[in-house]
Amino acid sequence: MEKVIVTAAITGSIHTPTMTPYLPITPKQIADEAVRAHEAGAAVAHIHVRNPETGQPSPDIELFREVVTEVKSRCNMVVCLTTGGGAGMTVEERGRVIPTFKPELASLNFGSTNFALFPVLEVIKEFKYPWERFYLEFSEDYIFPNTFKTLREFCQLFAENGTKPELEIYDSAMINNVAFMLQREKEHFKKPVYLQFVMGILGGIPPSANNLVFLYNTARELIGDFVWSVCAAGRHQLPMCTMALTMGGNVRVGLEDSLYSGKGTLAKSNAEQVEKIVTIARQLSIEPATPDEARQILGLKGLDKVNW
Repeated sequence: MEKVIVTAAITGSIHTPTMTPYLPITPKQIADEAVRAHEAGAAVAHIHVRNPETGQPSPDIELFREVVTEVKSRCNMVVCLTTGGGAGMTVEERGRVIPTFKPELASLNFGSTNFALFPVLEVIKEFKYPWERFYLEFSEDYIFPNTFKTLREFCQLFAENGTKPELEIYDSAMINNVAFMLQREKEHFKKPVYLQFVMGILGGIPPSANNLVFLYNTARELIGDFVWSVCAAGRHQLPMCTMALTMGGNVRVGLEDSLYSGKGTLAKSNAEQVEKIVTIARQLSIEPATPDEARQILGLKGLDKVNW
């Protein structure tokens, strides 16, 4: 592969403000980080938003509007909006961004999973905001719900608004879900699909070379042709993304997935992580795709057809 799509997951809904002073929180900070990531080589920005006063993950449509409008005014990168949201958000809250903004690309989590963050409480004892402790504790008894009914409804919603789903795959069972829905929802869910192998979340598949090969081979067997990418939590981010590059896959980095740029060193921006993976790619004679090249690879409708 001569070109690779680099996605920067800007802030996510996993990490909390106490964990790092560099986590972007306000719409302006999130938009600035996206643009900096673009300048470093990212073609796609994966966007969550947060309460600008407390940093708590939020489904507020107006916060999304501020971010996407600012990013579009400054660069032409692909904006991939989340429909995963944050723990405890309703399916309706999570999906609202699709009919509101009609984005080119949005995440679609393709199965339910135990999405556990609570072990962090063994390390961090004091928090900047009261919601942080509750949010982490809550995850011990939380199932991130993505039922077949939800998947069916989301597939229809995406199709109606011309939005390409980026299918978040946390374990091999979710690949089977994709194969099933390709047969069941042929009108609204079609090939070629775009798979994002998400590795290293407690409750999902562990990040290892064997597991990445297993996910890839399982998808090839059940789905056939597809476009794919990898993201991995914490210290596994760069090793698993590097392996994806050698296998012909695309990559995602960013402060949603890891707070570090190296062992024991907090990343001061998403751009630091983008620069690292772009450097590695170029050592392998692979260039980062431009936003328009990413649109062509993924078959996106174009920036002129979004609703912002």
